[in-house]
Amino acid sequence: MKKWLSLLFAVSCSAAAQNYPSKPVKIIVPAQPGGGLDLVGRTIGDQLSRALDQSFVIENVSGGGGQIASQATARAAPDGYTLMVGYVGTHGTNPAVRKLPYDAVKDFTAIAMVGGTPNILVVHPSVPAKDLKSLVAYAKQNTGKMNYASGGIGTLNHLAMEQFRGDAGFDAVVAHYRGIGPAITDVLAGQAMMMMPGLAAALPHIRSGKMRPIAITGLQRHPLVPDVPTFEESGFKGYDGVQWYGIIGPAKLPAAITTRLNAEINKALNSPALQERLSSEALAPMPMTPEQFGKFIQADIARWSKLAKERNISLDD
Repeated sequence: MKKWLSLLFAVSCSAAAQNYPSKPVKIIVPAQPGGGLDLVGRTIGDQLSRALDQSFVIENVSGGGGQIASQATARAAPDGYTLMVGYVGTHGTNPAVRKLPYDAVKDFTAIAMVGGTPNILVVHPSVPAKDLKSLVAYAKQNTGKMNYASGGIGTLNHLAMEQFRGDAGFDAVVAHYRGIGPAITDVLAGQAMMMMPGLAAALPHIRSGKMRPIAITGLQRHPLVPDVPTFEESGFKGYDGVQWYGIIGPAKLPAAITTRLNAEINKALNSPALQERLSSEALAPMPMTPEQFGKFIQADIARWSKLAKERNISLDD
């Protein structure tokens, strides 16, 4: 009887997947309209709407650093009609620095990675350093005087900066802001000396000369700033973390639905039009299988959890 019921369930799931989607699909974006998260959600939603001949509707759910959106997704029926833009905040750094009301791995299905953008170390022009070597030397000569800005405790730009500060062996006071915007404002004003924002956020100010780029994360130089060396080129290994974005769903999503969504998203990532749209946020496509994406999430959580533990960074203290 049990075997028969399992077979019946498998057949019904297969049939549901073949007819999927038969009604509008909701994509939850864990942020207000505008910015990288919203862009990814709407871009992928548009692509899936055309490919699958069904509406993919964006629902912006901000608050709690992505916790509210993540909870809503985790609690949704695993039928493919509630998806979410998961990113380094919700499924990378948050699990590393705070207790969450959900398991960032077990309560979700990894569907498809979309893309990532590097972080870039920048300084105010008043800082007399043109590269990492001279910046580290200056920081060590000015112990107690150095400071840097972050978009909040436990954010990627905070953790990446702490990784560098610890590896380079210098002290600096951190000023935490409510988001990357106010942090950038104070660096531009010279109130903070350096920071490590995402490339898209820093690019206009680099081009205007109001911020000086020093080094960029990732395994190779970025085409938008080809003259900026990577950390690895400058003698610092292990700086391949990125601000990444992907599509996830509730746990136990039928494999056939996961596979179909993954195939359509990966197909779209090969489109020059989509690549051009993502480039406005300095996002490079990072197509993966669901299995690869799942392992990527686990590795990212492990990376930042190790760093947070070493540096005693927690939002629960």
